[in-house]
Amino acid sequence: MVSARRGATTGTALAALLLVTVGCGPVADRQPKDLRVGYDSLDGTLAVWPPRGSLARDAAATAGITEAVRDWRSPVDDRVHVPSSGILFSGQVAGSALALVAADVPGEAASWLLQLDQDGQRWRVAHATEYTDPGYLVYSDVLPVRQPEGRRYLTSARVERLLGPDGRVLGGADGVTDPVAVPACRAVELTATLRPTPSLPRGRAADRVLDLGTATEAPRYPLVRDETGAGKRALTGLDTCALAGERGPFGSLPRRLGDREAPRSAPESWPMAKIATRSLGEVALGGGEPGDLEQLSWETATGTMTAVVYRPAGGGTPVVSPADRSTTLQAYHLPVPGQPLAVLTWRTRDASFAAPPGTTRLVDRPGLVVVEQTDAKQTFSLAGTEKTWYRSLSAPR
Repeated sequence: MVSARRGATTGTALAALLLVTVGCGPVADRQPKDLRVGYDSLDGTLAVWPPRGSLARDAAATAGITEAVRDWRSPVDDRVHVPSSGILFSGQVAGSALALVAADVPGEAASWLLQLDQDGQRWRVAHATEYTDPGYLVYSDVLPVRQPEGRRYLTSARVERLLGPDGRVLGGADGVTDPVAVPACRAVELTATLRPTPSLPRGRAADRVLDLGTATEAPRYPLVRDETGAGKRALTGLDTCALAGERGPFGSLPRRLGDREAPRSAPESWPMAKIATRSLGEVALGGGEPGDLEQLSWETATGTMTAVVYRPAGGGTPVVSPADRSTTLQAYHLPVPGQPLAVLTWRTRDASFAAPPGTTRLVDRPGLVVVEQTDAKQTFSLAGTEKTWYRSLSAPR
């Protein structure tokens, strides 16, 4: 999964440059009647997404897929730009017709993975997932396929092998893997081995991605880059369905497009990469034994988000906060059963924290304060040597 990735390292950025300049990327003024079959991004002389599947050279299938894609609209009624989109796979999988299209939706500056099947003789878009980093899909190497018998994946021509969650090599044909046992609400890791190419002269032995679970609802894209493996460690024991909920870290900040809300689009807080956690220490919350309080962080299309996770002693159900954009003074609602809390964290040294008069601090440590959440609006401040930061929390709904 090298290439045009937000927040990439210098080496990865150079790889992306090779992908764009060595190959011939999408030509905006090209006006084909039908979707291209495959995609014309190259890595040296290697076609990253060549035509795949038994229907790849079937003109009638290509025309039918194109018609269905033209008729499809995003949740905010934007349409696909056909000249810069392409069919990554079209054929039979497990006895059923399947097509996967990397769709460019300029109005949202997003990439959509459209999964199509056949209703009688007509193709239709059965599932659509959004990735808010434009161009990501065609520069990725592993894409999710939703199937009744379990998850499958479509791999690019750069992938030599793909290891499943159990560490075993996944079989498959025409780039589509065999079914993979992926839990509904747990994150699992996949590891791709990438062959040497001009963008990766030594290849890559372990290109990691997390699947957030088969219960991930459209249009939320279920795969998250995990280059270091920190995401797998951070999400161990966490329910990804709870993380994706309206009050969970990944689902709590709705998307806005211009001056309008887009509740049916992927949340602004939906993760793209770099999920990690850091310990805030052991604290006793909710009247029980001390548990572990952690700060979760991740990258989205609009920057870094954070949340707090409380893991009770004895393996109880973790409690998670909504997302908060990364800033100097972080403020979170933590809905501990029977005792809603406000958690304030900061990493600035030589700063003085202040809470409203009469506030009872359940935890008061350098960089961490936990107080009871009240029905009234609470305003907190952090005074540094040259600046003071303010954060307010209203009573949770």
